[in-house]
Amino acid sequence: MAAAATMAAAARELVLRAGASDMEEEEGPLGSGPGLRETLQIGELDITSDEFILDEVDVHIQANLEDELVKEALKTGVDLRHYSKQVELELQQIEQKSIRDYIQESENIASLHNQITACDAVLERMEQMLGAFQSDLSSISSEIRTLQEQSGAMNIRLRNRQAVRGKLGELVDGLVVPSALVTAILEAPVTEPRFLEQLQELDAKAAAVREQEARGTAACADVRGVLDRLRVKAVTKIREFILQKIYSFRKPMTNYQIPQTALLKYRFFYQFLLGNERATAKEIRDEYVETLSKIYLSYYRSYLGRLMKVQYEEVAEKDDLMGVEDTAKKGFFSKPSLRSRNTIFTLGTRGSVISPAELEAPILVPHTAQRGEQRYPFEALFRSQHYALLDNSCREYLFICEFFMVSGPAAHDLFHAVMGRTLSMTQKHLESYLVDCYDAIAVFLCIHIVLRFRNITAKRDVPALDRYWEQVLALLWPRFELILEMNVQSVRSTDPQRLGGLDTRPHYITRRYAEFSSALVSINQTIPNERTMQLLGQLQVEVENFVLRVAAEFSSRKEQLVFLINNYDMMLGVLMERAADDSKEVESFQQLLNARTQEFIEELLSPPFGGLVAFVKEAEALIERGQAERLRGEEARVTQLIRGFGSSWKSSVESLSQDVMRSFTNFRNGTSIIQPCPKFWLSPKLTAIVILSITLHLIPP
Repeated sequence: MAAAATMAAAARELVLRAGASDMEEEEGPLGSGPGLRETLQIGELDITSDEFILDEVDVHIQANLEDELVKEALKTGVDLRHYSKQVELELQQIEQKSIRDYIQESENIASLHNQITACDAVLERMEQMLGAFQSDLSSISSEIRTLQEQSGAMNIRLRNRQAVRGKLGELVDGLVVPSALVTAILEAPVTEPRFLEQLQELDAKAAAVREQEARGTAACADVRGVLDRLRVKAVTKIREFILQKIYSFRKPMTNYQIPQTALLKYRFFYQFLLGNERATAKEIRDEYVETLSKIYLSYYRSYLGRLMKVQYEEVAEKDDLMGVEDTAKKGFFSKPSLRSRNTIFTLGTRGSVISPAELEAPILVPHTAQRGEQRYPFEALFRSQHYALLDNSCREYLFICEFFMVSGPAAHDLFHAVMGRTLSMTQKHLESYLVDCYDAIAVFLCIHIVLRFRNITAKRDVPALDRYWEQVLALLWPRFELILEMNVQSVRSTDPQRLGGLDTRPHYITRRYAEFSSALVSINQTIPNERTMQLLGQLQVEVENFVLRVAAEFSSRKEQLVFLINNYDMMLGVLMERAADDSKEVESFQQLLNARTQEFIEELLSPPFGGLVAFVKEAEALIERGQAERLRGEEARVTQLIRGFGSSWKSSVESLSQDVMRSFTNFRNGTSIIQPCPKFWLSPKLTAIVILSITLHLIPP
């Protein structure tokens, strides 16, 4: 841009000088004053040099021609020479005016020059000051860096000292024994809260001192003696307090749960002994185990003895079996049997002992029962005894785990050290009782009591009794199976001829079986057991065989069927009262009853309608074989049968009804047999004969 402006100025100068030269030639010189005109020296213009190139001049001229003023001048036809002279005159006038202005303002310019000179001096001094300040800032920045380094080092030293101070403070706090701790341990009773608080502080300081001694801290020697004396004093006071509580268990009629609850409030005492004086802790634990073991053993031995005195005097014996006849005679020295042997095979209300309400009911109080002259079956005594054992065992196990701070196998071992003798005594008592026990329902109820108690201990999260329940079941199951097998054998070996006079009513042995089987089935439904169902299946087979053997003693088939139906109906009715409708026993006896009822109906209809039934059966057989044409030769026989049936069927049906009602003890059963007789036999068979007669053209359609 600067080069273009320079070239434009040079071109303008050339134009102006060319115009001036022309004017001098035409008009002559305007004046001869020096400095007003200067002759253009063409010789100074070197048009061949590199500094002045015509191409570039053309470009600048062309650019100047684009100017608006130039365009306007060219359009109006202005003479450039006159115009340049006019411009030059104006420039001269301006120059002279400018000179006059400068002359007039010479004083101001001189003053301005002086001021500029003074400012320059001031700025020079400012520059020197700023230079000095810059050098000072450089030294200050180096000092700041030095201070930062020193500050960082000081911070590191401060943190290190604070860390050391914290560790040292903890160490000193852990080693220093305050006067409040000494006063509480030496003077305060163990039952006061401040003694427990300071005991916890003493335990923490003793642990801290042991830890620092292991690290080789020499300062521990200064407080070791004080802590040892305080520890001995605290151990002595705690030992006396806990032993006093344990000895209070030995007082007669003491509710030992109250001292146990009190000990749980101070369970930290044993924790302190365990961490600071293991010998004393072992002494207290051994004393507790010995004391409570004797207390539990004495209590349960006494309770069992008094509890067995309120049992029923009449209990089942080895001769009170299902297949033993009521008329059997015994020796001179034999004990009298039960007044009613059927009671040991009947459940009655005995099953309520395993109901949720009775299972966890309060235990029996023997002296209260004796005053009220109340008696109980063995399963009720068994429930009361083992519920007391379960409740106390659960409480004892939880106390041991919490107070003595044990769990898992250690808790089991400590529990059995306390309750082992009691559990063993209870187990031996049960074992001795079962030797002479022949009450299968009582034993089976005891089994289900144990199964339910085992579930209760599992819910309470007390696994310590699991082994005991397994041992009790190992005693009960074999005895139950033995008694059941004895009953099976007694039914198998029963001789019907030794049973005395027989009639078609339900036999007492089948009634015993029905009551007994329904009792076991109803109990077993709550917690099914496959082994029980197998034994009941064996007993059912023997009872069915026994019923068939007794039925064979009757001379007529009709009496045999009546006996079978009466017994099957009775057993089915008793079973359906307690067992489910879809049980195997119910289904089996229902099938037997239906089969014998069908046979009895045929036997019942045979005398009055035997010929008709026989003919219908023959006709059905021929029709099934496709030999219906052979029936055309039976016209006379069919006519005679129809006439005989029409004359006597009403009186025959009435006689059959009376006979059925006399034969069956169960009115409902007899009614159910009478109803299908005319409907199922007479109507279908008669309809068949009528259709056959129409087919043979014996009866007009």
